[in-house]
Amino acid sequence: MALRPVHVNIKALDASAVGRFWAEALGWSAYSAGVTTYVGPPGGLVWPDPVALGIDVVPVPEPKTATKNRTHLDLATTSAAHQTELVARLKDLGATPADVGQGDVPWTVLADPEGNEFCVLEPREIYRDTGPIAAVVVDCADPRAMARFWGEATGWTPREVTDDHAALRSAMGPYLELLRTPGVKTAPDRVHLDLLPYPGDDKAAEVARLRSLGATDLDLGQGDVPWTCLTDPEGHEFCVLAPA
Repeated sequence: MALRPVHVNIKALDASAVGRFWAEALGWSAYSAGVTTYVGPPGGLVWPDPVALGIDVVPVPEPKTATKNRTHLDLATTSAAHQTELVARLKDLGATPADVGQGDVPWTVLADPEGNEFCVLEPREIYRDTGPIAAVVVDCADPRAMARFWGEATGWTPREVTDDHAALRSAMGPYLELLRTPGVKTAPDRVHLDLLPYPGDDKAAEVARLRSLGATDLDLGQGDVPWTCLTDPEGHEFCVLAPA
């Protein structure tokens, strides 16, 4: 049994505007069929996409605080020139430089128009076939323990597991990376993963399995909704969606 990550959920005051930003940033399309704005590969809305991990931008009434998100996106580039061009284009779209204490590093840290941090990586061979999103990166205290949880949750294969960093991936698409980071989670994130049972799998059984792995129920005031809100063993929010 396993659950498939189907999109990254980003909260925003202006979901349409933030959705347009990410669509332009990734070279994808924004689809607004309901209250949320879904960003996925061009060519028409396909959900869940067979390869890509989309972005679902959800409107909320509160702006982002100054607290750094503990989940963020890393964007892939194919050359130094591509990295320079992409950073410049993202700034033209409304991204701003962000200082998260990174110091002198070869990647560039930016924030989207509502302050959600993300990185534009220098070219790395490991991300040559991920598409525009190289990785979803989660700050944590114990990458090894988190890799065990998320590996069991998703069925994704561990590609690297150390005390400081763990990386998991399915056969295609972006990585899920768990990065040892100082500090602890103190506030709800504006960014989280949404997972979906595979066809024929039982959502309630999958949620029960996640609880047995260390997930806990989360009450955000969501009321009676078809999805289930949980947190992983270090408190990162995620949702298990109902099959369509």
